[in-house]
Amino acid sequence: MNLTKSNIELIKLLKKGNMVAFDAIYNQYCHKLHQFVLMYLKQTEDAEEIVQEVFVKIWESRLRIDEYSSFESFLFTIAYNSTMSLLRKRVSDRKSKDYLKSVQQFETSDEVIEEIQYNELNEKVQSLINELTPRQKEIYQLSREEGLTHKEIAQKLKISESTVNNHLGTILKFLKSNIEGSLSVTVLFLILFLY
Repeated sequence: MNLTKSNIELIKLLKKGNMVAFDAIYNQYCHKLHQFVLMYLKQTEDAEEIVQEVFVKIWESRLRIDEYSSFESFLFTIAYNSTMSLLRKRVSDRKSKDYLKSVQQFETSDEVIEEIQYNELNEKVQSLINELTPRQKEIYQLSREEGLTHKEIAQKLKISESTVNNHLGTILKFLKSNIEGSLSVTVLFLILFLY
């Protein structure tokens, strides 16, 4: 939703470092953000941690906020990226894969096959990433590994946001088309949503 006039004033004050405005924004959005993140992580403590992280990022990047754009969209994009970043970290070890499996309610009948598929995925993804152009690889890493928003990537690389969107669309289409036929539905989910 777009900000009301009073909210625009809050954002202007936030950009000046006003803690009262920051607290007001926090109180307005913290519950909504918590519910949003909880849908993905399923654990209250994790969701609370992400919400805190989001507001730290808001404070740190307050000077870059456009008070006339959708602040809620900006906020939820940061929350989504932080959530996906946390899930990616958890996928990296065995215990985390089990956690993700329970969250997404994936059913596997054979642990050995699952482990092989997971290793295949990592190898395949790294191989495909190395086939990207230098610019595509840079945008992919900023988006998926560093968790930057499309707008932040555009600013960092001094290109338009639509160029970033086009590159990421092309990259995901490339990855999907080269992985879809060879790995299971579970593994395909991981490549499309966690990478």
